[in-house]
Amino acid sequence: MSDDQDAQPAEPAAPAGKPQSYASRPWLAWYAEGVPADVEVPAVGLNSLLDDTAARWPTQIAATFLGLDLTYAQLLTETDALAGGLAKLGVKPGDRVAIILPNCPQTLMAFYAVLRLGAIVVEGNPLYTESELAHQLVDSGAEVVICLDRTFATVAGARARGGTAVREVIVTSVVDYLPRRSQLALRLPVAKARKLRAELVHPVPADAGALRFADVLASGRATKVTQAPVDPTAVAVLLYTTGTTGAGKGAMLTHRNLIANVCQCRAWFTEAKEGEEVMMCVLPMFHAYGLTLCVTLGMSLGARLILMPRFDVDMAFDAIAKYQPTIFPGVPPMYSALLASPRAAETDLTSINGCLSGSMKLAADLTERWAAATGDPIVEGYGLTETSPVTHAGPLTGPYRPGSIGLPISSTECKVVSDHDPDVETPVGETGELAVRGPQIFVGYWNAPEPTAEALTEDGWLLTGDIARMGEDGWFEIVDRKKELIIAGGFNIYPNDVEEVLAGLTQIQDVAVIGVPDPYRGETVKAFIVVRPGQTLTVEEVAAHAKANLAAYKVPKLYEFRDELPKVGIGKVLRRALRAEEAEKFAASQAAAGAPESGSET
Repeated sequence: MSDDQDAQPAEPAAPAGKPQSYASRPWLAWYAEGVPADVEVPAVGLNSLLDDTAARWPTQIAATFLGLDLTYAQLLTETDALAGGLAKLGVKPGDRVAIILPNCPQTLMAFYAVLRLGAIVVEGNPLYTESELAHQLVDSGAEVVICLDRTFATVAGARARGGTAVREVIVTSVVDYLPRRSQLALRLPVAKARKLRAELVHPVPADAGALRFADVLASGRATKVTQAPVDPTAVAVLLYTTGTTGAGKGAMLTHRNLIANVCQCRAWFTEAKEGEEVMMCVLPMFHAYGLTLCVTLGMSLGARLILMPRFDVDMAFDAIAKYQPTIFPGVPPMYSALLASPRAAETDLTSINGCLSGSMKLAADLTERWAAATGDPIVEGYGLTETSPVTHAGPLTGPYRPGSIGLPISSTECKVVSDHDPDVETPVGETGELAVRGPQIFVGYWNAPEPTAEALTEDGWLLTGDIARMGEDGWFEIVDRKKELIIAGGFNIYPNDVEEVLAGLTQIQDVAVIGVPDPYRGETVKAFIVVRPGQTLTVEEVAAHAKANLAAYKVPKLYEFRDELPKVGIGKVLRRALRAEEAEKFAASQAAAGAPESGSET
């Protein structure tokens, strides 16, 4: 992106003529210079990204973590050692290995080590509760789990519930890859060191049956593990995405799917310089967005990955000041929090010239304020776990349109179809369900043929569940959701998951959960509750039950007790009626405050 790009560049004239169909791909006229209409996807395994980059830039810093630097050569050496250790534990092609880690060097090593063996990575959220994790482990059939010491108890509890195939649990700690001086400081017999050690290290009982990450590495150092033969159409990663009803489903992403999305994203970043970029890796790598933008795209660029285990404003500013990142993929609350900090005025942000925002709606005023601070706007994108995940993005150079999800990226076909009949295309300019097709589209859900058939048409179109509109010039907009999904702070939250937990309280007769507008998080979770006659219940009791049984980001922040909930004739609660009520309240409050409205989207 050019340094002298205006905050609101003028758009070129719209392409002449009205498109006769979506197949005419009118969006191509808006591509930035150098972005191809289609990309060539090499027939290679995903692990080739690390191999190739380490061969090209062995001394380039691959990862920086809390002061520790690892070169690409060092990362490859550690990855190969871990692959050797996993092979000695019996991991073979097709096996599933669950990785339940935050952003840290071990995440990169584990990801590529599993792929090197031809096994399948099962990405897990370290914030999951026992019940949430148990379902994922049972469904995937994972035999080996690699987790952080602080999540070991959750893994052990999930395993104890029965039904899993887990035979080995490998435990690591964030301190394992701290600089040597930091590790020594933690051992000092002083109060400050003891306190910090207690926060960072969570001892695992010696009789717990867990293996130490360092020991598995050591066992594999003498073992030369070569890349297992990989069929590009074979499944590489299982990413779990819960539907609006029922249990979670594992989206099967193949090596080709993920390599394709890397190629597509790489083509979009026309001004990225291989071997020179510095990427802020704040997005969780167990999420499709963080996995592709950081773990795979970053590595394909030979970028220096600044690994942050969680988003913290001060930590982010420290990293920006020290490392001068050039690419910063994120979600709107991250950018908003940085601009709201007093440190924004004293920190040079102009090194950042590639910001792709996803997971929720990007407010126009936020991208304008970011452009004023950095010289370049934030570009909004769109995608799903099932699409590896990117399908749309605004141009990184040239015009941008706040409120639009941008243009289909290279090699991506899009159309809008009737939300009642996917075989019927809606006229250009009218709303319907967004359907996408391309090499990044997943091959289905693990062990779930019926949901797969519902999501994928016979000719390869994915029905996204989102209601969209394409303008005559090829720009897309999400206008509503067919799925009743809540997106709070970039996390996907499904009402049924929360309602099922709350309904476990015997005092509750009816419950409905929706997302309500929130200026900071996009949406926040609100629960509407009807108490059984003769029973009593307090907000505190409901909140305590939710916190004990749900990941923190799923716990409702707002509660409202009612005498009854709006329902249809069959007794199903009308969530949309509740959402309409809350939207009216929010619009009224915004109007009274004189502030612009905001919302969210998938």
